[in-house]
Amino acid sequence: MLSILKKELNSFFASPIGYLVIGVYLVINGLFLWVFDGDFNILHAGFADLNSYFFLAPWMLIFLIPAITMRSFSDELNTGTIEILKTKPINLWQITLGKFLGAFVLVVLAIIPTLIYIYSVYQLGNPVGNIKFGVTFGSFIGLLFLASTFCAIGIFASTLSKNQIVAFITAVLICFLFYYGFEALASYNLFGNLDYIVKNLGITEHFNSISKGVIDTRDLIYFISISYLFLFATKISIQNEK
Repeated sequence: MLSILKKELNSFFASPIGYLVIGVYLVINGLFLWVFDGDFNILHAGFADLNSYFFLAPWMLIFLIPAITMRSFSDELNTGTIEILKTKPINLWQITLGKFLGAFVLVVLAIIPTLIYIYSVYQLGNPVGNIKFGVTFGSFIGLLFLASTFCAIGIFASTLSKNQIVAFITAVLICFLFYYGFEALASYNLFGNLDYIVKNLGITEHFNSISKGVIDTRDLIYFISISYLFLFATKISIQNEK
């Protein structure tokens, strides 16, 4: 598994992909949060918090993570190297987890520099230090779980087609469905008493719960379960690949 992880990270940073993903994530967040006038600008919000960042970041990751993962298996399928990979002395779970961790580590490297936002808001608060650390750190933990789920979805989508663009679009659609689709569906009150269950199938409800600074085991189990489900589906998809 470690060999696959190293291979993935080397492929990301041996080309502009890794640097581009990190750069795009940081630049867009920086512009919306600190430069552009609008609802996301922290300096104009009047509150010492990072709510704007934690609202904006998931929507960016919906597109950035599929861009990272779209080549994970689709490229292997297109070139035929998947068969060579399957003959190596590693099992399918190790291959899947290696690909998954490679993408997840890259996303974590993009998120880490944004920790400086905590210090910035801490200094900008009136009085200095007027920031809710529990809520802020809980939101960062929720963002990491959300990113891991999107990575698992993206890895799975990359096994469905040899075409990277198709894999990208598929991953974006599934990520969008889980992040916003279930919540939007529940808001129409189509299922009566089941609306609450439908809403809880989506990521937003659990992400918002963790973002309150309370780490509920139900939310952790949800994220781990969804990630495992898509990683298991990835393993089955590779196993059935002819």
